[in-house]
Amino acid sequence: MRLNCYAGETATPPPFTLRGAGADDAEALGALLAASYARLLAPDYPPAVLDAALPRITMAQPELLAAPGYLVAEAGGGEIVAAGGWTWRGPAGGAAPLDWAHVRHVAVHPDLAGAGLGRLIVTQAADTAREAGVRVLSCLSTLTARGFYRRMGFADLGEVELSLAPGVGFPAVQMRKVL
Repeated sequence: MRLNCYAGETATPPPFTLRGAGADDAEALGALLAASYARLLAPDYPPAVLDAALPRITMAQPELLAAPGYLVAEAGGGEIVAAGGWTWRGPAGGAAPLDWAHVRHVAVHPDLAGAGLGRLIVTQAADTAREAGVRVLSCLSTLTARGFYRRMGFADLGEVELSLAPGVGFPAVQMRKVL
């Protein structure tokens, strides 16, 4: 799927194409995740938490890049300016009802935060998830993105602590949306 888009609310992103991610996007996606999370999460997380978490949460995961529900917004020069999507399997694995899926690794370049790219990614992900038979989307949001997901219609189920590695905890918010 390729959809040529122009978005804009506060910042104006360059023209971009929304498309399914692939293995070739790993390096560019890692750069986007690092830039986005380092800058946008800083107001809501102590430096020590980010220092421990960022090396783990900014790695482009091969299973996400291969997932049919994971999208990237690619600018004309090939730069990935936003990404995100859904997978059947959650970030922590485990069992879930067969009609549940998980929103994963949504990120927008920090210079374009507020321009509507995140909303476009999550809306498109929800639409394709619904078409695939998903009835409920679950999300482990950062503290920073909690308000964004609320505005997208997700219910806030409360804060949780993710274990990223032994001794590395990361505060997050469990959120859910019925499609």
